[in-house]
Amino acid sequence: MSEYGQFCPIAKAMEILDQRWTMLVMREVVSGSSRFNEIRRGVPKMSPALLSTRLRQLQRAGLVERVSGRGHIEYLPTPAGRELREVLEMVGRWGTRWIGELGDVDLDPHLLMWDMRRRVDLAALPAARTVLAFDFDDIDGSDAHWWMVFDSASAEGTVDVCDFDPGFGVDVRLTGSLRALVDVWMGNRAWSEVLRSGDLRVDGSRRLARALPSWFMLSLWVDVPRPETATSVSA
Repeated sequence: MSEYGQFCPIAKAMEILDQRWTMLVMREVVSGSSRFNEIRRGVPKMSPALLSTRLRQLQRAGLVERVSGRGHIEYLPTPAGRELREVLEMVGRWGTRWIGELGDVDLDPHLLMWDMRRRVDLAALPAARTVLAFDFDDIDGSDAHWWMVFDSASAEGTVDVCDFDPGFGVDVRLTGSLRALVDVWMGNRAWSEVLRSGDLRVDGSRRLARALPSWFMLSLWVDVPRPETATSVSA
């Protein structure tokens, strides 16, 4: 862990937080991902070995607590870790306002699916298991196909993301551009616009197809105001 040799509290905080992936790991932990594989799904381009290292460092720094029980290990935020939520949300708002247009390299379907899973309005779904399939026609390979399984009939309700066909059949299918769905998710375009343009297409029963946009509450950053006339910061 690097040291800046300054008493400034910003410098001391950054000795912990400015290591690569650290803030994104904390984003996952404070967002409710507690098991190792759950955290990893939010940072899929991070190696398991580096994730293990970062979690150990965050434990030593007092931001994460490793808890054993119920047959598995969980990583939970400490009070200091929970307080970082405000910092992360502020950074997210700043990034939404000032960082320029996303490049193709930023369009990560793994993160999109995992983020969408966190923002489902189960009350808007049918009271039964519902399977939504995603087919992206602007990327290649297995990353182009995803399935989201909703179960709003149970007491707690569950949402599972699969990168393989779970075998339950498909109730509604969303086909089209990954960029278009990211734009909708981030509040840059409306569902109605991308569906009308054909950038996204919904197949399935008319009832489910019309209801699909109401199933998701969209990104935390949708309502962040963007400056009308400003020079964006280059990432």
